[in-house]
Amino acid sequence: MPLSPRARWKLERFQKKLGALFAGQKEAPRPKICPACGSLVGTTATRCHQCGASLTFSLAAASKSLGGLLPETAPVSYAILTVCCALYVATLIVTVRLTGFAMPRGGLMGIFNLGAINSHVLIAAGASLPLGYNLAQPWRFLTAVFLHASILHIGFNMWVLMDIGPVVEEMYGSARYFFIFVVTGIGGYVLSSLFGNFSIGASGALLGLIGVLLAMSMGRKSAGMQMLRSQMIRWLIYILVFGLVMRGIDNFAHIGGFITGFALGKLMVSRPPVSPEERKRAYLLGWGAGLAVVASFAMVVLRIFSPR
Repeated sequence: MPLSPRARWKLERFQKKLGALFAGQKEAPRPKICPACGSLVGTTATRCHQCGASLTFSLAAASKSLGGLLPETAPVSYAILTVCCALYVATLIVTVRLTGFAMPRGGLMGIFNLGAINSHVLIAAGASLPLGYNLAQPWRFLTAVFLHASILHIGFNMWVLMDIGPVVEEMYGSARYFFIFVVTGIGGYVLSSLFGNFSIGASGALLGLIGVLLAMSMGRKSAGMQMLRSQMIRWLIYILVFGLVMRGIDNFAHIGGFITGFALGKLMVSRPPVSPEERKRAYLLGWGAGLAVVASFAMVVLRIFSPR
């Protein structure tokens, strides 16, 4: 029975690896592709001749290496989903160890409080507090974006994230999308803390994504833009109704995130970066936001484990 072309290719590749292992044979070096501009460069080159980017120690190279660990479609959206869920599980475990399944402080009972997280745990993990506390501990503006209070809370927010996030990520590119998510989340908690709220959740950043899409689709008359604009308006109506009907919704965080996102939607070009300069700026924004997130949670860990 003849082998398929793919099976023959795999067999030849396996034979080459065996030859290299037992006979000391080495495969011929292959040309490299610049991670910043996509140009083909020499096998021994360390910098791209087209854009000058380093092939090993650059934000573009790091992004390409990290991208290999994430899904090809909407990688940052899935990364945010994973981080939020991991933090929720971690805070739930701590809550159960502290209070068991007791209500209303936390546990696994109730309907709206199903899987509720203890407020003291949330404060220690980086919840947003009134402005005076946040200014003294500014990482709370950012860490609160990734924390959630219950299964219903994180379930609804992650549903919205995976409905809207991939659209923004495709339009702006993964690096700029993450920057937008982080900045709009901070904008939401700046306004929320100004009004003295204790708050957590990604909803301010999600309203920011809605604001970005609404701003960039305004004035565009194509069928796709009109459909996108209608979808964003529907989401705004749904969230407004939730905010008016349900108790405990931080409408100030929603408003702050939406205003920040709308402003970014008017300022930023609604397409992925195309030139090497645009890619470099996008990588700086994305990696800057990522380092801010890591540094913020590092401060949380240091405070938790530092001697009192």
